[in-house]
Amino acid sequence: MENHKLVMPEHLNHYGFLFGGYLLNWVDEYAYIAAAMDYPGCNFVTIGMDKVEFKKSVRKGTILRFIVNKSKTGNTSVQYEVNVFRKSHKPNEEEMIFSTNVTFVSVDKHGRKKPLPK
Repeated sequence: MENHKLVMPEHLNHYGFLFGGYLLNWVDEYAYIAAAMDYPGCNFVTIGMDKVEFKKSVRKGTILRFIVNKSKTGNTSVQYEVNVFRKSHKPNEEEMIFSTNVTFVSVDKHGRKKPLPK
């Protein structure tokens, strides 16, 4: 699954760079959308991200590309690899700025773990 996001002035920290919390929010949101599309009717909660390391800075006006792929499936949980790229200064090139695995667990209406559909 592929998504894009435009970095706007309200996404910047006091130094003029993308505030990391926004990036983490978008990563979680896009991974959740992938899970919801892969398992319609299931309710998911995020239980973890395996690594948070910002590799490149991002400025206002940058278009980010998010690539989300299912990487692991358990009995009640599913994991998605999320890679985030920004356009490079060179034509037709991108740079990876962030990568992580987001894990969700399927829950029932009471918040208890629930097996994923087969």
